[in-house]
Amino acid sequence: MAMTRQSPTETTTNWRDIARDWASDRDAFKQVPWGKAMMWIFLLSDTFVFTCFLTGYMSVRMSTTAAWPNPSEVFALTLFGAHIPLILIAIMTFVLITSSGTMAMAVSYGYRRNRVRSAALMLATALLGATFVGMQAFEWSKLIAEGVRPWGNPMGAAQFGASFFMITGFHGLHVSIGVIYLSIVAFKVLRGDYERRGNYQIVEIAGLYWHFVDLVWVFIFAFFYLW
Repeated sequence: MAMTRQSPTETTTNWRDIARDWASDRDAFKQVPWGKAMMWIFLLSDTFVFTCFLTGYMSVRMSTTAAWPNPSEVFALTLFGAHIPLILIAIMTFVLITSSGTMAMAVSYGYRRNRVRSAALMLATALLGATFVGMQAFEWSKLIAEGVRPWGNPMGAAQFGASFFMITGFHGLHVSIGVIYLSIVAFKVLRGDYERRGNYQIVEIAGLYWHFVDLVWVFIFAFFYLW
């Protein structure tokens, strides 16, 4: 089969077409700020990690032969003489969902260039996040005092402790990092750094991270505490 050779003019035209296609792709991605694109990529990779953790938890939960502890009993608190199941977890969930609302308002005020309200709402979000971490530390200390360990559990299946500390600990680390991140951004907003640049997109980028952390908790709450 004979091969046809391209002339130099045709070769140049082909390369120009390739360059034109590449340039059009770059123009399409110019609509997405670099920082926001990088945050989306990070959140996508983090989604895979949490998915693996929760999938592993479900696999362990369904395959273990030992009795799995009842979350309503394990995470119950005695208040005023009444044994209330999952009360601390419910409060933690309410706090984290509320923080999503304050973060959304912070983003809204950021785009209105109201740096004082935006910074104040970001700090309120960080405070709610710190409250969540504090309640999680109390939850950990309670279970540790009751003998739950990553390698053992007096309440039933040994895998319970490993699953609990790994999943909630990894999420708690994300919340702690988010608290520090939001506090730093709020300080810079209040100082007027982004006002001088005329760009408050960093507030939205921080909001993306925080909403992701809140969304992950909803899945942890459903799979770990309600199942």
